[in-house]
Amino acid sequence: MIDKIRTADRRRVGMLTSIGDRWRALTKWQQALGLAAFVAFLYYLPLLGVPGLTWLRTDSIEGGNNWAGVLFVCAIYVLVAIGLNVVVGLAGLLDLGYIGFFAIGAYSVALFGSVNSPVVKWIQQEFNLPPTWAVTWAICLFIAIVLTMISGVLLGWPTLRLRGDYLAIVTLGFGEIIRIVARNATGLTNGPVGISAIPGPEGAPSPDNKVFGLIDAKPWYWLAITFVLIMVFLVRRLEHSRVGRAWLAVREDEDAAAVMGVYPFKFKLWAFAIGAALGGLSGFLFGSRNAFIDPTQFNANLSILFVAMVVVGGSGNMIGVSLGAVLLAYLPERFRDFADYRWLVFGLAMVLVMILRPQGLVPSRRRARELKDRAAEAEEAPAHV
Repeated sequence: MIDKIRTADRRRVGMLTSIGDRWRALTKWQQALGLAAFVAFLYYLPLLGVPGLTWLRTDSIEGGNNWAGVLFVCAIYVLVAIGLNVVVGLAGLLDLGYIGFFAIGAYSVALFGSVNSPVVKWIQQEFNLPPTWAVTWAICLFIAIVLTMISGVLLGWPTLRLRGDYLAIVTLGFGEIIRIVARNATGLTNGPVGISAIPGPEGAPSPDNKVFGLIDAKPWYWLAITFVLIMVFLVRRLEHSRVGRAWLAVREDEDAAAVMGVYPFKFKLWAFAIGAALGGLSGFLFGSRNAFIDPTQFNANLSILFVAMVVVGGSGNMIGVSLGAVLLAYLPERFRDFADYRWLVFGLAMVLVMILRPQGLVPSRRRARELKDRAAEAEEAPAHV
């Protein structure tokens, strides 16, 4: 029985590595053509009408969200998974409070861009500015990234000397602290009332908005997927740089990496800051699209879901975590017909994935090789005995 399980594991790993090998065996122009077709398909998804694929749409599901709105949530989750993969998958740091950076990004555009924000109102009174004054959407984007990077450094500086469960508990507390502060600091965040009129690329929500309105989610999805593609390119380049190799060394063995001249604390802090910036960017887009946020939207359950996306998809593999993010955003909507039972079905699906694919749906090549080596060592062990 054990031999059959090992054989099945090797076959699954071999299938994944053969697909990757076939892709890498293609010429440059073939790879470029394939990537261009895939990107074009991503932009076409809100208009999906390909025979045989229309069942993917959620428009026909009773009580379901708009199809483009579901795709926007998928894009936001992919952006979150890419950022969390830098922390968990590449640097090997278990962060259970990633929702804190997500919330900081959302509140950045709300506090500095909404005319209903206490911060904007205070600035108007102090500097005698017109009632319609607020920071533009583009400046809010810069503020969100800077604030989340700073918060990542402030969190990581005293806590990254911890490892394993201790680091996970501290980061979980950070996420809860951000939510509690947002709920209780009524003079800053309006507390449980929340902040409305959060601007988008065309300014505050208004019927005059021709592109980025509240009803049609397609432009928002196209904006989000553009950010996702840009971040995928940048993180991929970073992963194959000296910094990325240092992250992998720290993840595999921190003490050995230190002996070889890699300063673990510095590179772990870099991972926290970059992951925080991506989390802030995703929260920024989330707040802009919803045009309203309140503290209840940033609970610990969502933070656990973020970690599940990375674990289910395949920690350390950008394609895997992106697939996990899409599935965890899409499947609850697909199961909406089950009403209260959809989360039960969703949970059972996750349990099955963890049993059948403990290394993730699409594990990284490095981890696939490790799995193959362990299976080979397990087979050779009886022969030595």
